Formats: sequence, structure tokens, C-alpha cells
Amino acid sequence: MGSLPEGEYSPTSTHLSVLQEVVGESAAAESMVRSYTRSFNGFAARLSDEEQQRIASKKEVISVFPSRMLQLQTTRSWDFVGLTETAKRQPSVESNVIVGVIDTGIWPESESFSDEGYGPPPKKWKGTCEGGGNFTCNNKLIGARGYSLGSSTENASVRDEEGHGTHTASTAAGNKVMDASFFGVAKGIARGGVPSARIAAYKVCDEGGCSENDILAAFDDAIADGVDIITISVGGDKAGPFDADSIAIGSFHAMEKGILTVQSAGNSGPAPITVSSVAPWLFSIAASSIDRKIISKVVLANGKALIGSAVNSFTLNGTKFPLVYGKDVSSTCSEAEARVCSAFCLNSSLVEGKIVVCDDASGSKEAHRASALGAIVLNEDRKDVAFVLSLPASTLVNEDYDVVMSYINSTENPQGSILKSEGIKDTHAPAAASFSSRGPNTIASDILKPDISAPGIDILAAFSPDASPSSVPEKRSVKYNILSGTSMACPHVAGAAAYLKTFHPDWSPSAIKSALMTTAWPMNATKNPDGEYGEGEFAFGAGHINPVKAVEPGLIYEASKDDYIKMLCSMNISFFGNCSEGIKGSPKDLNYPSMQALVEIDKSFTVEFPRIVTNVGPSKSTYVVKVITDSQINVSVKPNTLFFKSPGETKPFVVTVSGKGKPSNTRVSASLVWSDGTHDVRSPIVVYTNYVF
Repeated sequence: MGSLPEGEYSPTSTHLSVLQEVVGESAAAESMVRSYTRSFNGFAARLSDEEQQRIASKKEVISVFPSRMLQLQTTRSWDFVGLTETAKRQPSVESNVIVGVIDTGIWPESESFSDEGYGPPPKKWKGTCEGGGNFTCNNKLIGARGYSLGSSTENASVRDEEGHGTHTASTAAGNKVMDASFFGVAKGIARGGVPSARIAAYKVCDEGGCSENDILAAFDDAIADGVDIITISVGGDKAGPFDADSIAIGSFHAMEKGILTVQSAGNSGPAPITVSSVAPWLFSIAASSIDRKIISKVVLANGKALIGSAVNSFTLNGTKFPLVYGKDVSSTCSEAEARVCSAFCLNSSLVEGKIVVCDDASGSKEAHRASALGAIVLNEDRKDVAFVLSLPASTLVNEDYDVVMSYINSTENPQGSILKSEGIKDTHAPAAASFSSRGPNTIASDILKPDISAPGIDILAAFSPDASPSSVPEKRSVKYNILSGTSMACPHVAGAAAYLKTFHPDWSPSAIKSALMTTAWPMNATKNPDGEYGEGEFAFGAGHINPVKAVEPGLIYEASKDDYIKMLCSMNISFFGNCSEGIKGSPKDLNYPSMQALVEIDKSFTVEFPRIVTNVGPSKSTYVVKVITDSQINVSVKPNTLFFKSPGETKPFVVTVSGKGKPSNTRVSASLVWSDGTHDVRSPIVVYTNYVF
């Protein structure tokens, strides 16, 4: 999808003309879904397979690809990453930063989006408020647009019926709201990373998903409207080719205009090769824990107390109730289905006033449907996450669940209670979330993805009162909710990027990205019983965001549009720009803040990474290199000392990594640190072999 030509040019008439040549003049208008006219040159249309092939063969058409349905990827966190209320800020500059949120819309009446104390929108703002009926923007929420297949934005309400977009928007740039909580759980001050910034909401998703043609329309508008940062917590279930990925395409055009796009990495972990955000100009975000863990205790009548994970807002006042096992209160299902409390298996008359015990986490939904008093469910796969449950309930790991089952099987009248959730200190944070999608990158194997990690577990933020706070329809309505996902991590990095923008308004998207990556906190690989391959940097990238330190990174790795095109041409991709003949190199040569190489199985290797750093620190700075590695690989850097006379000066260096052959399913990590005694500029180095299933 190309850039718009300079000078007199009518995109829509050109698009219709191309379409008419394929489907005929009379059918063209009906076939056309949307013409992208503001920031890039393309259109969406309803076409048969034959028509797709015919239009793809036309010389003026760069590419044709299907519009897929993508999915959403679902306040201690800002303090935990160091961006406290007392951190150095520039409120007047911050109020000129506009964060574009491409999501499920927004709840405009939320306190998080009040415009009390705000002046008019920044002069650069060229957007509008097309929120639909009964929807009002203000000087905080300055723009709203909605999209739905084949209809104009005027007919599409931007009001958030899901809660997801409201949550992500307030995490990035919501106001400071005192005493926010989920029925008293996680009570405190809710705020975004840049509370004084403005928000523009672009609704592309509903309960059915997010259409790619709508996503492209949102990028087209957001770029032209004048946003500074785009956050999009949306993605596919796997990585796709750059030239058939609406988010990769839209974000490339945003990058051309100096706008950084931040995208969630996906929620398909901990399996390797699941990261879906892989374009190097995108900022791809993994999720990790914070130092507050939400628990819900199970207390048995024999006095034993077990710590479970759940967001349980209900109070049973310590009263003990009968415990019943799923298979003993079902009259319609097989024993295997009843044990896990499958849908429509529980007999309502047998569970009334009782706590049901189920062998699967999804059993709490069936317990709710059957009107059980509560539920205790097994949850080994997602034990690091506390999900909001719709009845008094908790989830237990195998060991503790076995204690409950042993008690039930050995007691004539087993009873227990479930306590309201509370927050406890998690000394192991930050750790990669179990659900966070892992690398390696399947499209550009020498580019490390995800890029960085941010808080994405048990995050309290604003929510839509119209949406159910849990995974089942229920009567409760909330203004703030606790959600987990890379969707929650993504706006943390968008907020951090916007924070950097207030100190460095002229920095490019790659400069902001580099500053956050090279100053990130190092993290330790998670112990995974299924194998270590997908952990380490494949789980968390460069580490955990440290926004305050990123304001003064010392050195940055810059990459321009031309650099990305050169990389793409080395991969034989000409969709984003013309490739000159004889282009050499590989994605390893891109001036990226991390370094990664796929090497052949069982063959010795030597890999070079040419890099250039720019001094954004003081004059007369000397940086000395330090390499942290183990005996599995050798890393050398030439030169090993860099001297900078002035800010803005650049210096090249080459990193050479070598080693003996590695078996399949191997990931070896190291890191390179340039230090002047004040700034430590750290880059992860990853060498790996292919994963063999």
C-alpha cells in the first residue's frame, strides 16, 4: 500500500477507476468498501477470487490481501516501573502530546477522561469528534471515530461496549483518579503514564473482533489527525507477512510521519513461535508481572488455608458452606465432563447453596450458570494471573487442589469458605507472563521479537459500565476493572513513549524505541517445564521498561524509512518501497537496539552485526564496551571504545559472535553494554537454532 503522490491527485476516483476495470462500472460503487485517502494510497473492496487475481495483475497495484478479523489481546504498575507521581515531568509539554488509541472505543464519561483543568486541544490537532449519538468529546478526549464494514464513520458509535478500549486508553494517558478500585480490591490512585496528555479514540473492534480494513482506515485517519503515539492492543493469532498485515502496513506509514506505533505481542504463550507483532518498525510488547499479586484464599473446615489466584469481590464472612465435586452434582454428562464442570453439566438443584469443585478453570462459568454459591477450580496453566470471577471463587494449583480433593474424599460433610481477594507483595516480579506470546520471529528470523516487556498482569484501569466485568454476562457494573494481557502491557509502553516525547519532541520513533530498550531492566528467564527455548529474550525482549532512565539513555540506535526498506529489499520484499538492483545484506544489518541470528543446526557459525550509535548525552563522552556471556558463544566488539566530541555525533562498531554447532531447539543469550560510567546502554544478543516439534 503506497504513499499518496505529491500534487494534484484524487485517490478515490483513481481507486474506483481501477475497480471499474475489473468488476464493471455499475458494480464498482457497490464493491468498494472504503477508500484510504488521507495518509496512504489504497482501498478495500468486496472481490471474488477471480477478481482478486485480475486486480493483482494490474501494474498500478502493489498488493492485494484479504481483510482478516483480528482479536483484542486482554494501580500499582506505574509506580513499579519507576514512573511515580513525583517523577520529573513537563505538564505543559505533556498536554500537547496526543495518544491515538485503536481499540473497542471509549467510555467518554469516565473520570479518567474528564477535562477539568485542560485548555483547548493542541493547534496541531486536525481530527474530529464523530462518536455517534449521545457521545461527547472534550479537551481531554479530543477525538473519536468509529468504523464498521461498509458504513461511514458518522453511523458508527465509538462508545465502548466491551471495556477493553477504555482500559487501555486510561492506562496510557488517563487522569489521576483517587480511590479507584474493583469493589475495594486493588484500591488506590488510578492514572496513566502521561495523565496530562490528550486522547483520540478510534473504534475498530467489537465483540466479533477487529476487521483489518477498519484498522487501516483508523491508521489513515490517526496519522492525518496529528496523533503523536499510536497504541493498538490488537493482533492475529500468529505472525503474517509484512505486506499482508494491516498493522504492519499502517504503522509503516505512521513511522514515515514520525509516529511510533506500539502493539501487543499476543496472548498465545508460553509456547514458542507465537509472537504476532514482528515488524521492526513496530514496538512489540510482552507482558510481565508487577510486585503486587492478587490472591483469594480458600479455607477448609479442618482449618487449612490455601492461597489461590482470583479477583473475588464477594464476601462470605467466613461462613463455611458444603463442598461438592462436579461429578457428584451432574445428572446429564459423562463423568469426564462432569469432573471439569463442562457447560450445562451441573444440576442447579444439587449445587444451590454449595461451593462446587471443578477440575478445570472454565468450571467457574458453569458454576455461575447453575447458580452455585461459589466455585473452587484447578488452574495450573495460568497460575500467575488473577481473573475476575462472577461468583465467590478461587483457582488453585495442582498441589493445593489435591489438598481440597483429599479433604472432600476423606470427610463425611466437607465444608469450606472463600475469602475476598487481597493484594500481597510479589518479590519475584518482574517475571514474564505465562500467556505472553514468545519468539522467535517467524517472518524476519534475525530480528528479536518481542522488543520489551511491561506490566500486563492484574492491571486496574477504567472500564465500561455497560460491559460485564467478568467473562460471563452478569449484573455487576463497574467503572474500574482488573484485566490481564499483553493488551494491558502495550499501553504502558505507549505511555512511557509519550513520556519520553515530552522531553525529546524531535526524537524519531526508532530513537524513542531505542532509549526504552537499551535502558530496560534485565530480567531472568522463567523456568518452564515444557522447555527453556521460548523463554529468556524470546519472552521479554530487551527486558522490563524503565521510563525515567530512558529520558537520558546516553546513546541511541537510529533507523530511518530508508534503512527499513533496505532491510525489506534484502528479504525480497518491494511492497513498501522500490528496491535497487544488487542490494546486499540481511535483517542482521538493520541498526536495531537488539541483535539476533538464526544459525544452522549443528554447524559452527560466525555472525557479524554492524551498528551505529548516536550520542544524545554530554560532549566529550567515552564509552567502553562490556560483554556479558557464557562459554557457549564468543563475542567480540570492534572498536571496544567510542569517543564522542559532541551530542549528535555518530560512531560505527561491529559485533562478531561465533561458536560451535548447536542442536535444534537451542537459544543462547548474551548482552553488550556500552558504558561511560553514568549511562549503561545495553543490547541483548541472541543466537538460536530452529525449533523442531
